[in-house]
Amino acid sequence: MSTNDIYEMDPVNDDLEGGSSSAIIEEEVVYPEEFLPTYHSIKEGATITKALLVEFNDKPDSLFFNDGVRRIDFILVYEDEDKKEFEKRHTFQRHKRRREYFEASLMEMGMELEATKSVIDDKLLFVKVHMPWDVQCTYAEVLHIKLPIQLNDQSLRPSPLRFFSCITKRFYPNEDLITKEAEFFTAPFEKDRLDLFYVRDKDVFFTASMRSRMAFYILSRAPYEIRGKIKKFGITKLLDGGVYKAAYPLHDCRFNVTSKEESCPNERFLLYEEWAHPKSFYKMQPLNLIRKYYGEKIGIYFAWLGFYTRMLALAAVVGLSCFIYGYKTQETSTWSKEVCSPDIGGNIVMCPQCDRECNYWKLNSTCEASKKLCIFDNFGTLVFAVFMSIWVTLFLEFWKRYQAELEYTWDTVEFLEQEEPPRPEYEAKCIHERKNPVTGVKELVPHTACERCVRVSIGIGTVLFWILLILASIVAIIVYRLAAFFAFSAKLRAQDLKELEPLKEYVTPQMATSVTASLISFVVIMILNILYERVAIWITDFELPRTKTDYENSLTMKMFLFQFVNYYSSCFYIAFFKGKAVGHPGDPVYLLGKYRNEECDPGGCLIELTTQLSIIMGGKAIWNNIQEVLLPWVKNLILRHCTRGASEAAIPRWEQDYRLQPLPKLGLFYEYLEMVIQFGFVTLFVASFPLAPILALVNNVFEIRVDAWKITTQFRRIVPEKAQDIGAWQPILQGIAILAVATNAMIIAFTSDMIPRLVYYWSFSVYPYGDHSNHTMQGYINSSLSVFNIDDFSNYSKPLMTPYNITTCRYRDFRYGPGHPRQYEYTIYYWHVIAAKMAFIIVVEHIVYLTKFILSYVIPDVPYAVREQIKREKYLTQVVLHETNLKLVTKRRKIVDDGTLTFGKVTLTGQEMELDF
Repeated sequence: MSTNDIYEMDPVNDDLEGGSSSAIIEEEVVYPEEFLPTYHSIKEGATITKALLVEFNDKPDSLFFNDGVRRIDFILVYEDEDKKEFEKRHTFQRHKRRREYFEASLMEMGMELEATKSVIDDKLLFVKVHMPWDVQCTYAEVLHIKLPIQLNDQSLRPSPLRFFSCITKRFYPNEDLITKEAEFFTAPFEKDRLDLFYVRDKDVFFTASMRSRMAFYILSRAPYEIRGKIKKFGITKLLDGGVYKAAYPLHDCRFNVTSKEESCPNERFLLYEEWAHPKSFYKMQPLNLIRKYYGEKIGIYFAWLGFYTRMLALAAVVGLSCFIYGYKTQETSTWSKEVCSPDIGGNIVMCPQCDRECNYWKLNSTCEASKKLCIFDNFGTLVFAVFMSIWVTLFLEFWKRYQAELEYTWDTVEFLEQEEPPRPEYEAKCIHERKNPVTGVKELVPHTACERCVRVSIGIGTVLFWILLILASIVAIIVYRLAAFFAFSAKLRAQDLKELEPLKEYVTPQMATSVTASLISFVVIMILNILYERVAIWITDFELPRTKTDYENSLTMKMFLFQFVNYYSSCFYIAFFKGKAVGHPGDPVYLLGKYRNEECDPGGCLIELTTQLSIIMGGKAIWNNIQEVLLPWVKNLILRHCTRGASEAAIPRWEQDYRLQPLPKLGLFYEYLEMVIQFGFVTLFVASFPLAPILALVNNVFEIRVDAWKITTQFRRIVPEKAQDIGAWQPILQGIAILAVATNAMIIAFTSDMIPRLVYYWSFSVYPYGDHSNHTMQGYINSSLSVFNIDDFSNYSKPLMTPYNITTCRYRDFRYGPGHPRQYEYTIYYWHVIAAKMAFIIVVEHIVYLTKFILSYVIPDVPYAVREQIKREKYLTQVVLHETNLKLVTKRRKIVDDGTLTFGKVTLTGQEMELDF
């Protein structure tokens, strides 16, 4: 094959459905010379799979070819074109040619194929793919797969917790079913040094997940068509184009029944019984078996989710204690009593909160809302916010340590240091030459530096456009809030609305506006998520990252940036902008020159922020479960009903798996995204909602088992992938942790009413704002409400109806009253409160950040024992390799003594040099 060949992947619909039928029939496909003997010898049977077609051997649990020896490593599924309608025959002729070439390429690369018909649908054919031992060894070396060289002598030491095993064993998987495997020191596999490795049985030396990973690597790079110098390859595009209907590795058995094959490990059944079954919700996860069956990438996700859930337990206990404290003290709160008192709150007339249509109202109409506010706005919330800032640091630091242990146990310590192969989509577009800055060797790249800048710029511009679209939607929701509050104020406070009389003290205009706006915001968030998801994938595909890790990191940053703005922008608005610039009744501030800015309740906007968080968190959890669980279950149910015929026990393993749903390409990505968004709700706004950790804990306990049940029972087996850590999500979590300190400090300072109350409580000795010399909160409500003369209303904002006995009304602010030389200007108390808020933010942030820095420094990322084990493994590997080299040199010296030295393919004798090819 010429080194100047151009590699190109087909677009999804490239000539697969369109174009004239004559052009499709007459187009010649050029086959390389090295493929011609294999291809033409198979072509005699009309198609490759028909030439290799065999009958089903009546062993539904079999994982082997019909000979019972060769193990199935992958399954390809397609429809027989001979049974299609004539008008579509031309399109399927092209499919057939591509499939024949692709399968010939696989056989030329050393793979072995066998096909069989479906026992249910005679149109379907299943191509079984097997990797011989020599091919396994070759690609294990290509992929740098680490394999055992010697038993780990330190892994057999008893655990110090063995004395409590009689108690703890109930919370772990059954050791009689899932036995603990021996640990080995490992090294990257080398085909030429096979004797170095611990090979007991060639059939099980490479695990099923390793074989599937190697098989998919080959399938992703096998060519299916050549047009001149353009070479097209990869199973992904053949699936997208409809040439194949599915490609997947096999589950080893049914999830609820053990296999009848004696050699079957029944790992899927064990995972279901001890992990995915609802009865095992309280047990620890069998992470080593998960990793062995599904690969490191799935394993690290469930390890992170389980660790996060365990850490949430502590935060949930503290948050629940804070909530109980607030609930118990709501009836004893002095300022809440003043609001509800008929003598105080009942005699305070509040100014209308919108122009003309809104009426005057009594302060005690917000009695129930003020009681609810006491549950969340108390001194316990301050303590809990500081605690959560420390908790998030401990979570991240201990996760790094746990992750380091998994890296060592799962042999991924040096994964990122090894050369990760480029994606097939990247290789297919490589047409430009450049000099590798590391090796100095010329290599092909898909675009020049200028083209790459253009692609990245287009991607950044698109992301910014969608973020602006989100901000526009937030402005639209704010306008709705203003208009809805105007309508609710006119209706709910009308004297003739008798049907709402029992709910009048609960359904306030502020509450009605907050709930409806939160529901609308949630719907808008979901719609924008669906639209942006496709845009983000398109942008990342357009940028053409080199490796899969680069691709996922790029997509992760785009998706999270969008989701961050989408989910949190409404919460940021309520927390830091609503009610902050409203002016006073005589000179209100208008949005867009038309809509009067909405105000907070006399107790602040904290209760609205709590409502927004609870609706978004609850709605998101329900929506995700519908998408992740209900839809796949319904699809599988419909598919089983439509293909009902033979019982499942009589259907072969590959056909049972075909009837399951394929896992979406970015399925794991969305699982991470869901949890990281939840992590943001738990940490960024926890000062307003102490119940967030316990809600997240309950959700995650179900999430682990739901995800386990889903991938074990409803989806085909996932192609295993290697992963060292959680990737780009780690710095995202760290960024959220840093931002959470600032947001919680600002929520307490600017959103809650805690700082003004503290200033009022402690400032009597310097500035007597009220009669509270005994350090009480008596008189606080009166001091926090300014006075306004109703004659000072402008004609545009003056209420249509004014009671005859009212001359003044009150509003929430710290301004001088009418008749004062500085009428309606801020009082000195206002500036004292502002200074206290800024001082609080600075002090709390510095203390918490200093604590976080100290904890990060004191807690090492890698445990000492793991570091020692890594050093020992490296040392042992070097010793074994050195001994192997010495044996090889000794063997060659003996050959030299006989007069002949054979080295690779070069034979040296005393008289001549002969090349042996």
